[in-house]
Amino acid sequence: MTSERDPFSAPFGTLFSDSFTTAVGDGDSYTYSGAVEPLADFSLHPATHALHYGSTCFEGLKAHRQADGSVAIFRLDDHVARFQQSIGKLYLGVPEAALIRQMIVDAVAANTDDVPVNPGALYIRPTVIGTEPNIGAAATPSKTTLLYILNSPVGDYFAGGIRPLTILVETSTPRTTPQFGMVKSGANYVMALGVTLDAKRDHVADQVLFATEGDITETGASNFFLVDDNRLITRNLDESFLHGVTRASILTLAADLGYQVEERSLTVDELLAWGDGGEVFLSGTAAVVAPVGTVIVDGDRTTMGDGQPGPNTLKLRDALTSIQDGTAPDPYGWRTPVG
Repeated sequence: MTSERDPFSAPFGTLFSDSFTTAVGDGDSYTYSGAVEPLADFSLHPATHALHYGSTCFEGLKAHRQADGSVAIFRLDDHVARFQQSIGKLYLGVPEAALIRQMIVDAVAANTDDVPVNPGALYIRPTVIGTEPNIGAAATPSKTTLLYILNSPVGDYFAGGIRPLTILVETSTPRTTPQFGMVKSGANYVMALGVTLDAKRDHVADQVLFATEGDITETGASNFFLVDDNRLITRNLDESFLHGVTRASILTLAADLGYQVEERSLTVDELLAWGDGGEVFLSGTAAVVAPVGTVIVDGDRTTMGDGQPGPNTLKLRDALTSIQDGTAPDPYGWRTPVG
């Protein structure tokens, strides 16, 4: 990455490090040279399986600049496990965890100069695509694959840094198809695209919270929380939405900070009532912890608390980011040093 490209001013995910790692897969067997390569375009056959039948998935995690200047990856093994799960649900060959882990560490180690200081990070995007050239394989998985690890220096996911977001509640369109709720793939995200674009255009909303038939799950890219001085509430996990690693981290931290943690169903009516003094926030690898100031339901706007980032939201965010950037101890073993 050249010095002229600033991750704090460029849109999230548009800058890339100059090198990456790749491995070629045939079934469950993947060949990795162990060498970091210059970032370059791929050449794909026009009949490549992923281009026709969506046989591709990815993962998202971050490496953080530590207080002492070193670099550490946050919750590496948990992200590797989720990546393997996504690959398996697409019936592609699943690489060994040790291989994925090594490729990620090698890619980050080669690009440590690109890791910005907090609140920036190096966003890591492991990806698998089905490469078999076969346009008659709609009902069969790709036998061959390509695994690669991209690095992207990033700042805040939401433009403007830590600010109160506006979210629109969608109660008709599902977040995604049930089979892809737990898979990080384009097939998961594409159903939310049109609804989100409409919400931004018509309501100046930052995100859409999906609550099909009144049952709140998540936004287009983040898990969803209610919090006050005593309780932290989030939707219980099922196969309809992503099992966020940041979500799991928040639950652990909240319990240790003395909050009563509840994982259960959430209704739109409860959300609206919670706005009377409570706080709302989103969480995710990209979003970290993002406060919500306004909720839109059927065109009506409801202010959450005083409409500003609340003290409990900021307390949880600080607890998380302090472990990520090494300014606090890591009692959970979530940091993996690099280099």
